Amino acid sequence: MSLHLSSSAPPSSEAMALYIHWPFCVSKCPYCDFNSHVRAEIDTQAWRDALLSDLAHEAALNEGRALGSIFFGGGTPSLMPPDIVAALIDAATRYWTPVADIEITLEANPSSVEAARFADIAAAGVNRVSLGLQSLDDEALHFLGRAHDVREGLAALDVAQSVFDRVNFDLIYARPGQSETDWEKELAQGLSFGTGHLSLYQLTIEPGTRFATLVAQGKLTPADPDHGATLYEMTQAMTGAAGLPAYEISNHARPGLESRHNLTYWRYGDYAGVGPGAHGRRSGIATLRHKKPENWIGAVGRNGHGLQREDVLEPADRAREALLMGLRLDEGIDLNRIARLSGLEIGELVDDGAVTRLSALDLLDRDGPLLRVKPAGMLLLDAILPEIVAI
Repeated sequence: MSLHLSSSAPPSSEAMALYIHWPFCVSKCPYCDFNSHVRAEIDTQAWRDALLSDLAHEAALNEGRALGSIFFGGGTPSLMPPDIVAALIDAATRYWTPVADIEITLEANPSSVEAARFADIAAAGVNRVSLGLQSLDDEALHFLGRAHDVREGLAALDVAQSVFDRVNFDLIYARPGQSETDWEKELAQGLSFGTGHLSLYQLTIEPGTRFATLVAQGKLTPADPDHGATLYEMTQAMTGAAGLPAYEISNHARPGLESRHNLTYWRYGDYAGVGPGAHGRRSGIATLRHKKPENWIGAVGRNGHGLQREDVLEPADRAREALLMGLRLDEGIDLNRIARLSGLEIGELVDDGAVTRLSALDLLDRDGPLLRVKPAGMLLLDAILPEIVAI
């Protein structure tokens, strides 16, 4: 481990983003591989102080930057006391210069208890909420291990849309046994609520999860990939027709309501990450915080920060990350920008032969330095990326 590293990359003039991780949940969902933990008791004052210390340390390493967005993720950050949310927003907007229309997002579970806090969370400065509905079917919610039912989830959505300027909600599809008709009906209902942003994810079986164990035991059969592809195509058609086209492979929004925070990731901008397990990228340096809550808060107590490692990224690493993130976006990438970020030549970034071949198959679109994966190619993105990324 090495700390306080320097990089040859100059500080960016672009606004950076801030991610704050709250690792605690009421229960662990069987599909979830996020850094989330269930604890019987939480010393909220100790956590407030530790998060503020970790934030102050990171701010000292990112001085003089504009701040475009703050994202409270988890875990379940809607379980945070609103006064902690307010203190962190106040500190961040003092350390950095917030843009005039800064986006401040908080992830929330759609329980009645958490919905009752939405007004206080908005008063703390949050102006966008991302609601984990996950399904509009009670049987599916039970399968997914969710604590809420459809009635409670929709009530929370109503509260969210009355309190926050901008709302997103998540749905998980391609669940075992879910038919085309099932998903068409569920998505049509989701689109009927007038929400400006939807995150629509196919169920994936992640290593280390309860679902992975059930698959290994033969007790759970994932959806067939071809069926998943059919549902994906249906999703693109329905959201596009409803005025919420996909701007990223799983994210759909009305024009102007895209997640600016996540766009910072996908466009390979700089972002600071504080809290347990949080990652960051600043001026060519990758940062990682201690993952386990007890390890992180212990490190903050000893060192004043929760950093586990800081690594200078080699030019090829920066270029590879920028390519892999940017090609998820409908807008694609500018190879000139990635060359500037990494210090490499355009010819070193992508395999021109593979790009030409896949373009002929109507999977890619290349216009000089601009490269994007076409809608038909998004279905095959995992196979396309190793073909075209040359580094």
